[in-house]
Amino acid sequence: MAEHSESAGSAVESMIEKISEKIHAHDSSSSDSDDDKSVSPSSVKAKIYRIFGREKPVHMVLGGGKPADVFLWRNKKISANVLGGATAIWVFFELLEYHLLTLVCHVLILALAMLFLWSNAHTFINKTPPRIPEVHLPEEPFLQVAAALRIEINRGFVVLRDIVTGRDLKKFLIVIAGFWVLSIVGSWCNFLTLFYISFVLLHTVPVLYEKYEDKVDPFAEKAMIEIKKQYAVFDVKVLSKIRKGSLKGKLA
Repeated sequence: MAEHSESAGSAVESMIEKISEKIHAHDSSSSDSDDDKSVSPSSVKAKIYRIFGREKPVHMVLGGGKPADVFLWRNKKISANVLGGATAIWVFFELLEYHLLTLVCHVLILALAMLFLWSNAHTFINKTPPRIPEVHLPEEPFLQVAAALRIEINRGFVVLRDIVTGRDLKKFLIVIAGFWVLSIVGSWCNFLTLFYISFVLLHTVPVLYEKYEDKVDPFAEKAMIEIKKQYAVFDVKVLSKIRKGSLKGKLA
């Protein structure tokens, strides 16, 4: 009887172990499937096309600081004031035909006259004379700006050298087309109007794109695919012949 009870107990224990192993295996498989489900949305999201190959949010693309907050209307009051000020300047100089040098001179004349009268007549009007602070421009910010400009100018010269030497025909054609479009736009309006239009676009296009990016990106993807197809056709029919002709000229 004792041996029978021991064998029965061992059989029960073995059955319990098998059941527990099956439960652990099921839990592990379900956890793996859950992990796959949790990974799949991110992988699908990573495959979504973003215009210009953008991987960061629009706010980070614009710099992520206060200028980005202004362009994306994070603070509507500040953005509206900036855009309104730019509009007032454009109306003042473009529509009213007021010149910048004339405006600066008139403002300086008015400011100097007021400060001069206030400084010499403070005893008669019973007010303290104006406190004009001493202004000393620090050297470090100017050096930082100059260093940053130097780096960007050198990069521009490198790009221009690559374009002029014919190393990248595609980039050469893009630059020529860009200058041609800019010349046409410049014939329509002067520099101040063009600058104001660019300023308005900076205050409208990014915020609209951030709001409707899920609708804009699919259209941009289709447009980019079509542009690549047309460029491939242009490359086969035109650019390849130019390259072959240039090579024959060099060999000759």
